[in-house]
Amino acid sequence: MSETQGQGSDRQEETVAVHRADSWAEAMVIRGLLESAGIASPPLTRTDPYPFSNPPADFPGAEILVRESQVEEARRIIADYLSSPPPEPPENDEDKEPEAGAPHKS
Repeated sequence: MSETQGQGSDRQEETVAVHRADSWAEAMVIRGLLESAGIASPPLTRTDPYPFSNPPADFPGAEILVRESQVEEARRIIADYLSSPPPEPPENDEDKEPEAGAPHKS
């Protein structure tokens, strides 16, 4: 699937769907990663009839679009993200058990 996207000049470049996110959150994270790498991704559009700012529970997914000239780099970034393990939650020092021989806090 592709669309034509203007770049503010007479030149237009096709946009290409590089990924279909399963959730709204995944789509937003991936778009953020792409944008931080300098890859523009048009905003997610909603074609469903729901007038809410958040997608419904049965959200069908969202296509991530990028310019045709940035497809390879975008797919590499997305593949790296999807293959990386999820981040560990930060440890709270108060919840940790004291190590053997470590003094207790009072």
